[in-house]
Amino acid sequence: MTSNTQRAQLQAQIWKIADEVRNGLDGWDFKQFVLGTLFYRFISENFTNYIEGGDESVHYADMPDSVITPAIKDDAVKTKGFFIYPSQIFVNVAKTATANPNLNTDLKAIFDSIESSATGYDSEKNIKGLFADFDTTSTRLGNTVADKNSRLAAVIKGVGELNFGAFEDNHIDLFGDAYEFLIHNYAANAGKSGGEFFTPQCVSKLIARLAIHGQSTINKIYDPAAGSGSLLLQAKKQLDEHIIEDGFYGQEKNHTTYNLARMNMFLHNINYDKFNIALGDTLMNPQFMQEKPFDAIVSNPPYGVKWKGSDDQTLIHDNRFAPAGVLAPKSKADFAFVLHSLHYLSGKGRAAIVCFPTIFSRGGAEQKIRKYLVDNNFVETVIALAPNLFYGTGIAVNILVLSKHKADTKTQFINATGTDFFKKVTKNNVLEEEHIEKILSIFVSKETVENIATTVDNSQIAENDYNLSVNSYVEVKETRKESDIKELNARICKIVARENELRAEIDKIIAELED
Repeated sequence: MTSNTQRAQLQAQIWKIADEVRNGLDGWDFKQFVLGTLFYRFISENFTNYIEGGDESVHYADMPDSVITPAIKDDAVKTKGFFIYPSQIFVNVAKTATANPNLNTDLKAIFDSIESSATGYDSEKNIKGLFADFDTTSTRLGNTVADKNSRLAAVIKGVGELNFGAFEDNHIDLFGDAYEFLIHNYAANAGKSGGEFFTPQCVSKLIARLAIHGQSTINKIYDPAAGSGSLLLQAKKQLDEHIIEDGFYGQEKNHTTYNLARMNMFLHNINYDKFNIALGDTLMNPQFMQEKPFDAIVSNPPYGVKWKGSDDQTLIHDNRFAPAGVLAPKSKADFAFVLHSLHYLSGKGRAAIVCFPTIFSRGGAEQKIRKYLVDNNFVETVIALAPNLFYGTGIAVNILVLSKHKADTKTQFINATGTDFFKKVTKNNVLEEEHIEKILSIFVSKETVENIATTVDNSQIAENDYNLSVNSYVEVKETRKESDIKELNARICKIVARENELRAEIDKIIAELED
């Protein structure tokens, strides 16, 4: 069986489990139990693999908890970031799940134990609260303990039956892919609420490649609106992990999504000492000030959200916003995220940020911020993407590429909205590898491509009131079929003549009725 075939079968199986076990419950509400169970199985097998160390004579799941010494536990937590006793391993819980009348409380005790094992260690911040959204007492599982246990046992049974193969082989990739597949499907079915935390994989791949292009090594990569961590993980997939030297950083405001991102890191075998995902409001309580600058920044911040802005007078003196001399509007924080990213960007790096296209043409404070960005030569490229790439919105979003090391004072504009730049799949469009490569090739060359790309001097943008809309600089090819004027006039004459005939007939009928 090929790896692609194995993945496809595994993904179909796991979605079937997720869909059947919820039994009438809203899939979006139920996602935490399936995702959490998959994560629980992964860290159980990951930890078992670490303890056994390839010794076929050692079977960790069969050991009594009593053989675990404080030294063994201490060493394991320092290495893996957490500890799981043999009795707590997924396979042991799965054996008795169906008949266990205390399943829900036993699971809660296990999850609490795993989290508390990191208390006082360097990994504490990355482990604490990981299972907070896997609430085994939730009424979403059922109104009675028996109902809760029945549904939990069904999820555990389903996830336990998934065939991931030998852990030391391609197990990790399959687990990570399965997790992202579930997140992808939940986001797709949740519409707007799902799109808020998930960037489609194809767009993530493009953004990651734009941010890391031309860099042989990257100190750290950062996402100020991390969501489920998909953008950060795409960078890992595009680069040898040793090229990203000091790890993955992100901040996320939503607590549930913050937990998804941390789980996602573990599921892609990024150890606790190589990632740092913080919880909190990036604009009002920014983290990692001591960690900046970052050589690569990737981000899909929320569109048009409100923030304090001018209501907080201290913000105009914040080093992130002060250079622009104006704050993003209170009703639209888009450019606040842009300026935040710019402040965190290193002199050799790039930031690739998904933006709502209207921010590039509006006046007021947003125009002044664009002026600051253009006059200081920070805008490298603006790329217009095809519509319907994101869940919950059909808007053709843009990617803004920022750089602090441009060799000229020009800005590139790329119109990638045409049919040559996407493929329609069911309700949404997708970027396939050929489309991504085509966009990247144009981005790198900076050459003019008729009706698709152009590079203009920043003085021209200034003359155009600092408008950064792609369609202001790239003339879109006329796709409407040219009409033959003589033929059109002849058709109009026929229509008018027929209309006159119908009127005459109607007048005749009315006259007869009156008589």
